[in-house]
Amino acid sequence: MLIYMALYAFFGLIAGMLAGLLGIGGGLVIVPILVYMFNLQGFPAEHIMHMALGTSLASIMFTSVSSAMSHHRHGAVNWDIVKKVTAGIILGTWLGSFVAAKIPTHVLQLIFSCFIFYVASQMILSTKKTLGSKPLPKTLGMNAAGLGIGLISSLVGIGGGTISVPFMLYHSVEMRKAIATSAAIGMPIAISGCIGYFFNGFSARNLPEYSFGFIYLPALIAIVLCSTLVAPLGAHLAHTLPVPKIKKLFAMLLLFVGVRMLLTAIFQ
Repeated sequence: MLIYMALYAFFGLIAGMLAGLLGIGGGLVIVPILVYMFNLQGFPAEHIMHMALGTSLASIMFTSVSSAMSHHRHGAVNWDIVKKVTAGIILGTWLGSFVAAKIPTHVLQLIFSCFIFYVASQMILSTKKTLGSKPLPKTLGMNAAGLGIGLISSLVGIGGGTISVPFMLYHSVEMRKAIATSAAIGMPIAISGCIGYFFNGFSARNLPEYSFGFIYLPALIAIVLCSTLVAPLGAHLAHTLPVPKIKKLFAMLLLFVGVRMLLTAIFQ
């Protein structure tokens, strides 16, 4: 267990550094790491993806609070948007966790692979984003958007920034405020998803020791502690390193991870 905890801590440092440096959500890095580690530890194959998604969302529950409060201190969070999407997000993330619990691991891997391909292609082909001209929807439309953001986030174990930031940019929200508001939106996504994966995994059989539903506590503790420790350093390095080039290299790594997970899902 000490060796595995050391590996989780090491990967937590990498996840935190990349999150701070590239501004990516932790789940995008953490889920593939957890899948690799859970396979290495010999966890039951039918639970691996569910536990990776649940543990990822549980880790985001801690890190999103710190990130959101930091953005709030700079006055960048649009709390009106957060309030209007929260109900839909809670419902969507909760439903997503129930849907995910009924989906076999290999299908969840296919879904995650497709999501990785989307994110990687956006990184590689990215151009300077311009603001859309459409106003934000009314309350009902915002709840519907939150439902979609929460549902997808729950199925792929992320804090939602990859989806919510483009949504806000399309609706005339300035980039800095979109990123800050997305960090705040990550809180209800992570909390609702964490609770959902706990309840859905509570009655699952053959879960490994130290599991809390579909949440693996040793991985959660090590990753949260270490990723939180180095994320500020990654953010500092973002001002001195060639981030666009690093982001494209990371996108290539994501494509490799996506292909590997896709092949595993097809041939396992």
